Amino acid sequence: MRIFRIVKSAGRVRDLSGTGAFQAGGRWNNPGSYVLYTSENSSLAFLEILVHVGPDEMPTDVHIVELEIDDEVALVYTLPDSDYPDGWFEVENLACKHLGDAFFAAREYLVLKVRSAVNPAEYNYLLNPLFPGYHDLLQFRHVSNVPVDRRLGNR
Repeated sequence: MRIFRIVKSAGRVRDLSGTGAFQAGGRWNNPGSYVLYTSENSSLAFLEILVHVGPDEMPTDVHIVELEIDDEVALVYTLPDSDYPDGWFEVENLACKHLGDAFFAAREYLVLKVRSAVNPAEYNYLLNPLFPGYHDLLQFRHVSNVPVDRRLGNR
């Protein structure tokens, strides 16, 4: 299984710790829970970053990190549509955060597969850095530096 993440600085390319989500929280976790947010493709990963920056904060370039998890050991839990909290796509939905916190604390799965709120037809893959053997299960496949199209800052 190949997954992607976007980072805004070269220094974070190899950081798979989930510290950013631990510090700031995210849609599926409160601060204090380690989660590494990734996506099923690079364009979705990029969109997920863009919704968090204003035109004045637009990065000039980003790094696309392609990771691989062996399909035989991926341990992916796909959240059934019936289990999404009401209004799950709304920013700061506490039910989503509590669901994710409980999921990651249990450490039963390496990955929680959830729909993207930016494009619900596609999926994000949320990795649990506290899962046993986490770092041994991930492999870096490719890292590329991509200049950000200036037109994206004109939204």
